[in-house]
Amino acid sequence: MDNMLHISASPHIHSGRSTMSIMRDVLISLTPAAIAGTVIFGLRSLLVIAVCVASCVLLEALYNFITKKDQTVGDLSAAVTGLLLALNLPSTVPVWQCVVGCVFAIIVVKCLFGGIGCNLVNPAITARVFMLVSFGSMASHGMPTIVDTVSGATPLEQMANGGTVPLTDLILGIRGGAIGETCAIALLLGFAYLLIRRIISWHIPVMYIGSVFVLSLLAEGFDAARALALTLSGAVLIGAIFMATDYVTSPATAWGKVIFGLGAGLLTFLIRYYGIYPEGVSFAVLFMNILTPYIEKLTAHKVFGGKAV
Repeated sequence: MDNMLHISASPHIHSGRSTMSIMRDVLISLTPAAIAGTVIFGLRSLLVIAVCVASCVLLEALYNFITKKDQTVGDLSAAVTGLLLALNLPSTVPVWQCVVGCVFAIIVVKCLFGGIGCNLVNPAITARVFMLVSFGSMASHGMPTIVDTVSGATPLEQMANGGTVPLTDLILGIRGGAIGETCAIALLLGFAYLLIRRIISWHIPVMYIGSVFVLSLLAEGFDAARALALTLSGAVLIGAIFMATDYVTSPATAWGKVIFGLGAGLLTFLIRYYGIYPEGVSFAVLFMNILTPYIEKLTAHKVFGGKAV
């Protein structure tokens, strides 16, 4: 009878998934965007991707070796950080700046805070913001090499000046921007894969993208085509699908995810329309990362038998 009672610490239910398997699925979901970016912006994109991924993996391995910690590069989280950072950079960014960004992402944001699961903000998005405010080269954008008729301005810059951008160009990614942010089809394929594999839920991406669309619709006088173009422009899709859904830096509760997505969408809209930067995704996600602990406290479930906080 005594053997029927087992006492152990939580968690008591396991999904069977490991950090490595989850990160592997994220890498697979980002592959279409990486391939599309290489086709659209040329082989220079492949160099940026290779440098960022290799730098992040090597930096984490070196940090663990110096500090005599267990090696964690096998969980693939460093590779995911490197790939996400690369896809958020223009193909024209100098290689040495890629390495500096990786140092900031892996060493400063991730490792110094205790490694995976302990970082307060998303390493890739924080490194992109750091590079954006530190390097003038981030102000320029890669331009497609597969066509000769694309304007030198990004879609957001064109529309801010009263111009228009064909929706087909935005869907296919034939426009200026970062390596992995332009091709909507590739990003939506990755989104579908993550949903099917149940790596992420729909709450943050749908709330984020939906709020940007609705607010843009109101601001543009209910011009649905223009609002859709604004939603497909910039880094909204890659930010909503891959950056804002980071397990560590986003809320765990369903209502928390809804609030997070709506807040990020609102901030992106406000920065685009009233800020000095044409794109606000990175700043919006970073700010919501900081608010995540408060959102989780606000939306926390009451413990059975406990008192409401």
